[in-house]
Amino acid sequence: MLVKSFELAFIEAKRFSKAGEKVNNVRVDHNSTVTQIVKGAESTAVIDYRFTTNYVGMGYIKIEGQVVVAGDVDALIDEWTKKNSMPPEWANLVHNTVVPNCIPTALLVARDIRLPPPVPMPHINIQQAPAPKKPGDYRGPEVA
Repeated sequence: MLVKSFELAFIEAKRFSKAGEKVNNVRVDHNSTVTQIVKGAESTAVIDYRFTTNYVGMGYIKIEGQVVVAGDVDALIDEWTKKNSMPPEWANLVHNTVVPNCIPTALLVARDIRLPPPVPMPHINIQQAPAPKKPGDYRGPEVA
């Protein structure tokens, strides 16, 4: 099992709320979905995916594309054809390729259309350093 290539083909984004409108407690949902798997050239499979970031009540970002994988793709395609699902090891490989590649794109698109970032941003809290202690100020346990 090997990812040979990853490609973004389509990006759609929409904001429902007005610019400057405050919305408290924004829920952000991510979803990675495989829409189609077909046989490619030389023991590869072409997997179409859709990644969505949904801001409940505020907007959405949808990204579609393809992942080309190599390996024992016959079993993958067979299970997809019969059950419309992937074996767990293939599903892990595909979704763990799609999500980390789409989150940065969704972050940039969210900034452009003024939606909150799809991942929590770290908060920095700089506090004033405590005053240096003088040699006689230490109050620790007494050792005999």
